Amino acid sequence: MHSASADELSPRESVLAERRLAAVTRFDERIPAIYRRAYDLPQEVADWIAGWGGTSLFLTGHIGVGKTHTAWHTCRRWMEAQYAPGQPWQGTPVIKVYRSTALFDALRPDAPDGEGRALVKELQRCDLLFVDDLAAARPSAWTQERLFELFDERYINRRPVIITCDVLPSQLSEVVGARVASRLAEMCRGSVVFLQGDDRRKGAAA
Repeated sequence: MHSASADELSPRESVLAERRLAAVTRFDERIPAIYRRAYDLPQEVADWIAGWGGTSLFLTGHIGVGKTHTAWHTCRRWMEAQYAPGQPWQGTPVIKVYRSTALFDALRPDAPDGEGRALVKELQRCDLLFVDDLAAARPSAWTQERLFELFDERYINRRPVIITCDVLPSQLSEVVGARVASRLAEMCRGSVVFLQGDDRRKGAAA
């Protein structure tokens, strides 16, 4: 496919190309070093990026198959796609990334000066939310209520989330509560991707 050179781009396209490069470069700096290696996304994930339409993505599979690596590069590709020709320009997309253990800790009721509630509002409104290893932590009843506030707002406004987890959405009730599990199951309907393969960490240590 022919790629337009800088001379062939319209002034608007040139500005968007510059902003896209700057945004992706900043995002690349956020990616942990271990996940920066170039990564070919599964076709199901590439299809989700191309036509997500407000749906969310659930990456599951055994420990070590590359769920987190896939998710980071999915976020990166999703950001790039927001600058594609024909997309309405709404500013640089805001992507928030949290490991579940850190998120649940930040939402605890004794967080100083209402920081937990402020975080919920921030994560309700961001353009894309990536929560890594969702079943790794066990939240309190309080945290489950804050998670409901967070995911319900994203659910009703069709704001996408990317979840990595070693269990299915239907098996998350004990972790996040039945109401959140139900919403995640609907948000990710048709977009649950099973990653297969051996534990890469064991292979690297061999």
